Amino acid sequence: MDNTSEHARIIPAEFDDGWVLEIDGEIQSHVDPNRPNVLRFEYLRRIGNLLDVSWPPTQPIRILHLGAGALTLVRYVQATRPGSNQTVIELESDLVDLVTEKLPLADGTKLNVITGDARAELQRSSEGDFDAIVVDIFTGHDTATHLTDRTFYADALHHLAEQGLLLVNIGDDEGLGFFVQQADVLQSVARDAGQAGVWALSDASTLNERRAGNIVVAASANFPTDHDDVTALRSRLSAAGPHPASVLVPSDTASLIHTLRG
Repeated sequence: MDNTSEHARIIPAEFDDGWVLEIDGEIQSHVDPNRPNVLRFEYLRRIGNLLDVSWPPTQPIRILHLGAGALTLVRYVQATRPGSNQTVIELESDLVDLVTEKLPLADGTKLNVITGDARAELQRSSEGDFDAIVVDIFTGHDTATHLTDRTFYADALHHLAEQGLLLVNIGDDEGLGFFVQQADVLQSVARDAGQAGVWALSDASTLNERRAGNIVVAASANFPTDHDDVTALRSRLSAAGPHPASVLVPSDTASLIHTLRG
């Protein structure tokens, strides 16, 4: 977009007391400034669940958001982990200005906004700068290829702390061809980094019936590898919803990739 603010608007949500960010007529984000711990979009709720289980409650973290939206996750992190150091990299600076003008962030929010290309700006960061990186800029096969290759994911892991968490939201069409390609790349990069592989979380119908939807793919050296611990974490994430939920451990993800490739 040449000027995002000319195509974007903040309007009341039709289903609760919150607000939505609409760009070119499409709803992109939901936020309720009075209840920032409420995540209405199901994929964001799954990202929130992964952040919740990765560190002790209320512990501040250093988190990088690639893609701003309505700063919904920024608000969530501040509400659940006050004092966290947060960074947003967003290509369109006027989008962040619009959002913060219409829906100001909570007092005490530590947010650094960087305008620029996600990959280029990520490379300017130092090794181990972040406890978590959230990649929420994918729009399926139309996504810029420089944000989907091995080097991009390897760079992301390189900029995480030793036990850091990489979270990628993958929006895909029916058949899940883009998910297969991206999950396979990230699985390979994670294994090269000494990890067991990647977890995948989604609405059950998306993964079980290969329907269009959002799938959250997660990689971390902090994920358990012991069978009992893996089972316990999967049960915890499944119970956290939204329901019905599918939670794939690395071996499940690898099997699904193989099946979908035929």
